[in-house]
Amino acid sequence: MTESINHLEKIKNSLSRRNRAEKRFRWYGRTAIFIGLAAVLVLFTDIVNKGHGAFRITYIELEVTYDQDRIGVNNLTDPKELTRGNWEALSKTALRTEFPNVSGRSDKRRLNNLLSSGAGFDLKDRLVANPHLLGRKESIWILADDDIDTYFKSWLAGDAYAARLSSKQVQWIEGLHQQDKIRLQFNSNLFTRGDSREPEQAGIRGAVMGSLLTLILTLLLSFPIGVSAAIYLEEFAPRNRWTDFIEVNINNLAAVPSIIFGLLGLAIFINFFHVPRSVPIVGGLVLTLMTLPTIIITSRAAIKSVPPSIREAALGMGASKYQTVLHHVLPLSLPGMLTGAIIGMAQALGESAPLLMIGMVAFIVDIPGGFSDPATVLPVQIFLWADSPERAFIEKTSAAIMILLSFLIVMNTVAVWLRKRLERRW
Repeated sequence: MTESINHLEKIKNSLSRRNRAEKRFRWYGRTAIFIGLAAVLVLFTDIVNKGHGAFRITYIELEVTYDQDRIGVNNLTDPKELTRGNWEALSKTALRTEFPNVSGRSDKRRLNNLLSSGAGFDLKDRLVANPHLLGRKESIWILADDDIDTYFKSWLAGDAYAARLSSKQVQWIEGLHQQDKIRLQFNSNLFTRGDSREPEQAGIRGAVMGSLLTLILTLLLSFPIGVSAAIYLEEFAPRNRWTDFIEVNINNLAAVPSIIFGLLGLAIFINFFHVPRSVPIVGGLVLTLMTLPTIIITSRAAIKSVPPSIREAALGMGASKYQTVLHHVLPLSLPGMLTGAIIGMAQALGESAPLLMIGMVAFIVDIPGGFSDPATVLPVQIFLWADSPERAFIEKTSAAIMILLSFLIVMNTVAVWLRKRLERRW
C-alpha cells in the first residue's frame, strides 16, 4: 500500500513538472514573438520617422516674367533654340525682384542658391507647355534647393539645422515665411522623375520602371520554365540516380547566395553572349536563374498536394498521362504554383546584389522605355542614395525603402489571398 502511494506521488510530481515545463515553453514562444514584433516595429518606426519628410518638399513663391529678350528664344517649338535659351535668367531675375536690396557678388550667389539648380529648366517646361505665357508675368511656386528644404523642415520642427546656410539666407527664409511665400507641398518629383545629383530633383520613377521591366521579363521566363520542370520531375521523370542528382542540385541552388547568380550572369550573359550591361534584359535573365529553384520547389509541392485518387480516376476513365496532368493535376495545383511565383517575384524585387554585379548600379537619369534601355532597379537606387553625402538623401533613402516595403507587402498579401481564395482542401 505504501509503495502504491509513493508511486502515485511520483506520477503527480512528474506531471506537475511537465506542466510547468510546458507553460515555460509557451512563455518562451510568446516572448520570442513579442521580441520579434517589437524589433520590426522599431525598424518600421525609424524608417517612417526618417522618410515621411521626403513626401513633402519646399517651394518658394516668386513672380516670374517670361521675357523673350532675356531668355533669347523666339520659337518655342525649335529644340535647338530651346537648348540655347538662358532659362536660369528667369529664376534669377525673379529673386532679384523679390529681394531688391541684395547687392554684392557673394550675396547674389547666396540668393540664387535659395532655388534648385533645375528651377530654370522647370520654368522652361512650363513655358513650352503653355506658350501663351511668353511675354507675361505669373506668380508661381518654384522648387527650393535641398539645403533650404532641409533647414526649413527642421526649423518648422523646432530643431533648425543651418550648418550649410549663411545668416543672410536664414533671414531671407524667415522673411519669406512671414509673407507666406515659402511652404511645404506634396513632392510629386519623387514619383515622376528619375535619379539626379540634386536631392530635391531626384525621383524613383526610373527605378520603378526598371524594376517593373525586369520583373516582367523574369516572370515570363521563370514561371513557364519552372512549372514545366516541376511537372516533368513530379509526373514523368523516371526515378533513378540522374533525377535524384537533379533534385538535390535544385534544392542546393535555392540556398545559394544571390550574388553568385550575379557572377554567373556576368560571366555568361555579358562576357560570353555580350548582352549590354545595365539593361532589364540581363537583369531579368539573372533573376530568372535565381528564382527558378524557388518556383520549381513550390510547384512540385503543389503538385504533390493533389490526391492520387484524382489521377487514378482520370486514368480509369481512359485519359492519357498527358491529359490527366493537363486537365486535372495542373488546374488543381495552379493556386499553389501562383503563390510560389508571387513569392519568388517578391524575392526578386528586393534583390540588389546580383544586379550590382551586372552593372545596374550605373547613374541613370532617363526613364527606361523598353527592355533594352539602360535602367536601374529600386533596391539599387536605395543603395546609391544611401551612399550619397547630402543630408537630404537620408529621407529620400528611407522614403524609397517605405515604397519598396509597400510593394513587397502587397505582393505577399496577394499571394496569401490567392492561396486562401483558390486552394481546395481534401
